[in-house]
Amino acid sequence: MDDLEWLKQQRSDGDALVLPAHIAIIMDGNSRWAKSLELSALEGYNAGAQALRRTVEACYWLKIPYLTMYAFSIENWCRSAEEIAMLMNLVIVYLRRERETLKQYNIRLHIIGDMSLLPGVVRQEIKLTQEYLWNCQGMTLTLALSYSARDEITRGVRQIAREVASGKLQPEDIQIEHVQNSLGTSGIPDPDLLIRTSGEMRLSNFLLWQLAYTEFYFLQVMWPEFNARSLWEAMLDFSSRKRRFGGRSVASAPAQLSPSPHERVALVNASLES
Repeated sequence: MDDLEWLKQQRSDGDALVLPAHIAIIMDGNSRWAKSLELSALEGYNAGAQALRRTVEACYWLKIPYLTMYAFSIENWCRSAEEIAMLMNLVIVYLRRERETLKQYNIRLHIIGDMSLLPGVVRQEIKLTQEYLWNCQGMTLTLALSYSARDEITRGVRQIAREVASGKLQPEDIQIEHVQNSLGTSGIPDPDLLIRTSGEMRLSNFLLWQLAYTEFYFLQVMWPEFNARSLWEAMLDFSSRKRRFGGRSVASAPAQLSPSPHERVALVNASLES
């Protein structure tokens, strides 16, 4: 029984498990995996692309609505031109190779990051893929390319500042939702679970706003070795967590506190003064 068939069996036996609606993954360890096996960096990244394909397929069968993958950071532009060219070519190859499979699985493609920095041929492949998948209504696969959370938030702040400058928005009217809607993930729920491979335990400038109440899961497995069994172990761990979102115990994050924090403060003050 291969890993995917095994996963399907586990899911069938674990219907009572609470699975995340949105999984975010930092795919880490491609180069170290290759080096440990005396392979080239290209072989490591190719193996990482295969792990990406396995993960997308596994999440599809688990009926995970949203999957976000950290593929290339703005900081990665500091690497050698040779390595960057290799990574950009892998993006092109992945999009061309996986378009049909994504269409078959009813998966739409979303991109976050500073697209203006990407080579024109990469932007063209992204455009072609998104147009090909535009009517897909199943899982949303988000690739973070040329991405930095600080850059994302900064660009969002600029957008809000322009609205204020034009008179469309008053500073005192700015709410959390305005910031949320200015980000690349607007319209997508925040991740329930973040997975990072290779034993590293940091966020590396990834989804800093969106991960406010996300559960973290770190594992020693290098990204090229990540498979359906690794994913299922993360699902079991997530299902055992008690998520409170700053309160006592709730099943999911509240869309909006009711009454609002300001109203609660007024109630507390009234109670203390009585």
